[in-house]
Amino acid sequence: MHRLMILLPLCLLAACGQESDRKAETVTGEPPPAVTEESAETIAQYPNKEAWFGNLHIHTSWSFDGFTNGSVTEPDDAYRWAQGESIPGGGDGTPLQILQPLDWYAVSEHAEYMGVFKNMENPDSPFSKLEVAKEITSDDQAIATAAFSRILDNMNKGIPQPELSDPELAKSLWVTIQELADKHYKPGKFTTFPAFEWTSAPNNLNLHRVVLFKHRTGIPELAYSTIDSNKPEDLWNYMEAARENGAELLAVPHNGNASNGLMFNPTVDSYGEPISKAYSESRMKNEPVYEITQIKGTSETHPNLSPNDEFASFELWEYTLSAITERTTIEKGSYMREALKDGLRLEQQGAGNPYKYGFIGDSDTHNSAAAVEEDNYTGKFGFENDPSHRINGLPGAPEPLNQQVRDFSSGGLAGVWAVENTRDAIFEAIESKETFATTGTRLKLRFFAGDYADDLLEQDDWLTIAYANGVPMGGELQSGAEAPVFLIHAIKEANGANLDRAQVVKGWIDADGNTHEKIFDVALSDGRTDGDQPVGNTVDVDTATYTNTIGDAELLVSWTDPEHQAGQAAFYYLRVLEIPSPRWSTYDAVKLGQAIPEGTASSIQERGFSSPIWLNP
Repeated sequence: MHRLMILLPLCLLAACGQESDRKAETVTGEPPPAVTEESAETIAQYPNKEAWFGNLHIHTSWSFDGFTNGSVTEPDDAYRWAQGESIPGGGDGTPLQILQPLDWYAVSEHAEYMGVFKNMENPDSPFSKLEVAKEITSDDQAIATAAFSRILDNMNKGIPQPELSDPELAKSLWVTIQELADKHYKPGKFTTFPAFEWTSAPNNLNLHRVVLFKHRTGIPELAYSTIDSNKPEDLWNYMEAARENGAELLAVPHNGNASNGLMFNPTVDSYGEPISKAYSESRMKNEPVYEITQIKGTSETHPNLSPNDEFASFELWEYTLSAITERTTIEKGSYMREALKDGLRLEQQGAGNPYKYGFIGDSDTHNSAAAVEEDNYTGKFGFENDPSHRINGLPGAPEPLNQQVRDFSSGGLAGVWAVENTRDAIFEAIESKETFATTGTRLKLRFFAGDYADDLLEQDDWLTIAYANGVPMGGELQSGAEAPVFLIHAIKEANGANLDRAQVVKGWIDADGNTHEKIFDVALSDGRTDGDQPVGNTVDVDTATYTNTIGDAELLVSWTDPEHQAGQAAFYYLRVLEIPSPRWSTYDAVKLGQAIPEGTASSIQERGFSSPIWLNP
């Protein structure tokens, strides 16, 4: 069967605008794999916690846009890939295999039309008998593209298509996804979770959330989709109903950079009502962390929002989720740092803080493989498995669409600090926001605040004392007369690039309700004392290589805010930059023996972001 390669470089589901009265009906499901006494003895324990790296934002051909963009993989393939196995690739057919396996993984297919397009190519499926299936699977790409666009247009207008929404198929596939997660769960070695993605995109503006379940108990029999509602508040109601039936779950929003100000609206909720304390509490109960970096760029901040941040122009992906190339125009409400500041303002006004997020990095691959390794990048979609398609585009495709693909980043990683590699421990770490994001590297970050002695980091048991006398990333402290001491520790990836610097990003609000931000260079490599002095760049563009002759392998420092004011509401998070190394596009250009396309960066300073620590008045 001819596989379509429709150049749709993102999730193009638009909102239906319909609310649903459907309750979160549940099935008991199978319990998670038992941890026996024998297996419990083999699970490594880390009293001061260990960093476990993984992804929870993963699609395969079971997602409609994964199928239409060349994915040939399925959920079982995704779990095998994350554990180091080779799986089939799309594009030029090169197999997909990660260089260093991950610690945990969750397949989160789009809830909308889950598995339907994949079933259209199966002659035994009733979906293959639909008229639209003949178009979607046509060898004439123009016919297929027109059919696909028509379906999307109907979704944009809120026109339901019952023939594509078979609840029995949806229930069956959702159960299968849960079963596959259980099949690959190996407590202490490799952790999996049941998950799906709710794909709301009103007017092509991103409001997507991945919904992650701790285990199968109480899971609703149907995943929640934009066919039910395109409003986050209604998703949270679905989640609350699931909790009442015994489920433990959370949601992770992503790609505010593609929302054109909608993700972190500073004034109103999805219904156009002023943000209230109840709204803020509901949002934070359901969404403890935010995906700050992924294939569709990094949404920490933007140069227009942070003009004094020399590192703000990092992997910006400034597009909406339109089927045609459409640029975003609104930064406020789209980027995390500005949202953190808006949260302080809303809380000062008595509306609570709806944006008190921890951070993770993730992928958004639609081809099973998270593509987190810069030198092993395989793209977002199946057709991108061909490096020529990644940097030169598909033949006949408009150049603006090709540029969108070149602007994709490699996938990010979620780092969680947990006492063991199990569902309970990792899920609880995400809930408590003891998480950090990286742009794909296995860089490890520690960030604490508390009442610490000046020489604490010289003591062998400093980590134990750090937990006992303060809070880790994601925590909160009262803003007292004395400034807290921050403990900062960064360790480079074992086989990765050295570190350039560690920075503390501070945001605060004054008595007049004005918000501010400032960046402090708290640790510089190579003995530098001036943050304005760059670390250097050893990247050889012609060979896609670099050397670790600059930078440091580790940064360890304590720091106190010299501008602390008692009673002031503020947040602090750690940002650590690596030295420059080749970007994926440079590796591809060398592989193909061609020049890097104009307008595409040749090097990248990979980085990590800790979850914030808040000082509350």
